[in-house]
Amino acid sequence: MKSLTEYPVEELKLIYHLLHTQMPQHTQLIGSDLLQDLQDYLLQQARDDGVDVAVHKQWNSWLQPSEQ
Repeated sequence: MKSLTEYPVEELKLIYHLLHTQMPQHTQLIGSDLLQDLQDYLLQQARDDGVDVAVHKQWNSWLQPSEQ
């Protein structure tokens, strides 16, 4: 099994975005360890890229999957 570090960040952003948008319809995602681990990993990647993740607009902008 791969760890999160072995996947492309853009792929992880897309998956996180899709899961996060489904939370209102699927409330069981709120307590998901996998979703939390994914978020924590992406937050660290954003910080490493110089994003102030405490500023929602910066975090949200960084999180948007780029067009491929």
